Amino acid sequence: MPSNEPIAVILAAGRGTRMQSELPKVLFPALERPMIHWVIDALQAAGIKKNIVVVGYRADSVEAELASRPGVTFALQAEQKGTGHAVEMCREQLAAHQGPVLVVAGDSPMIQTDSIRSLLEKFHEGGYSCLLGTLIKDNPTGLGRILRDANGKFERIVEHKDATEAERETREVNMSTYLFDSQALLWALSQLDNSNSQGEFYLTDCPEILLRDGRKVDAAPVLKPCESLSINTIEELGLVEAQMRAMGYPAS
Repeated sequence: MPSNEPIAVILAAGRGTRMQSELPKVLFPALERPMIHWVIDALQAAGIKKNIVVVGYRADSVEAELASRPGVTFALQAEQKGTGHAVEMCREQLAAHQGPVLVVAGDSPMIQTDSIRSLLEKFHEGGYSCLLGTLIKDNPTGLGRILRDANGKFERIVEHKDATEAERETREVNMSTYLFDSQALLWALSQLDNSNSQGEFYLTDCPEILLRDGRKVDAAPVLKPCESLSINTIEELGLVEAQMRAMGYPAS
């Protein structure tokens, strides 16, 4: 594969303790199919042929489930030290890559092919070190906000718990969908530190790191409302399945 074609990193190392099961979260079925398959389907339909799946909790089970999928490789995050640390585990596989790297969550089965295509098209306009796929949400409670300056340019992401009352009025939210220039991403990862309350390395810090270095960073609200549906509990999984049925997703 030419090295300038897009590569995806799919974060799939977590257990999902609130799901009350020993099953890795990304293997929970959505419409009777492990949810990570829906993610890979959408990415491949958008033209992304290589997917690096970051595994951790019960890595062998996730690898076995995806063993027959073409273009899928794995990176092991033996200790869960944050999203930035997870992507860092892909450094060796990304080192020679000169094209875009899309980072998405493996527990987001409603990711939309059209949204990814739109993000890639905007990225290819040129010069971006990072482009975030964002969403305008009527009720953004609990989600990270996208802060922009007076000219509408991206400034940073602020988590809900850290946001001021004024910042919480912002309806553009971060949905953990990132498109990076590969070499800019690897540089930004090397600048991360874990001096935060969780002691973790956060991928959300990378866009601001790149912006401070004078690189081109922006956020594009190309994601659709259905992509805001999260899965942290069995009840939320049921809501996602209902939405998938309503949108005509095929049952397995």
